[in-house]
Amino acid sequence: MSAIRISEAATLLGVSDDTVRRWIAAGELPATSGEGVTTVDGAALAEIARRRAQQPADDGSGVLRSARNRFTGLVTDVQTDTVMAKVTMQCGPFEVTSLMSSEAARELALEPGSVATAVVKATTVIVEVKGEQR
Repeated sequence: MSAIRISEAATLLGVSDDTVRRWIAAGELPATSGEGVTTVDGAALAEIARRRAQQPADDGSGVLRSARNRFTGLVTDVQTDTVMAKVTMQCGPFEVTSLMSSEAARELALEPGSVATAVVKATTVIVEVKGEQR
């Protein structure tokens, strides 16, 4: 069982510490107190994250997609040259950068302030943990 402090749990879910405390008080999230520190179980926190995750809105196209990782956000920067474009987006707390042809960036009319969705389909995903978690 991984024990996660309230403040870290709040950061991981993008909510306030008080929200996590309300979930604990309501019995929605089990907690353990000891030595003046309250922690929550990592597996229980993961379940809450899954339940509260918002599914991307159906775009109405009727198209089925194999890519499940969709991040909607604001375009914050577009750098182009004659061939390639680097498009940076802020999707909630995450920054997503895409490299595409300059032609594609122009066709999509991407510019800072545009709303766009990054669709990610990767064969390689690297997972990291802090050294003391081993």
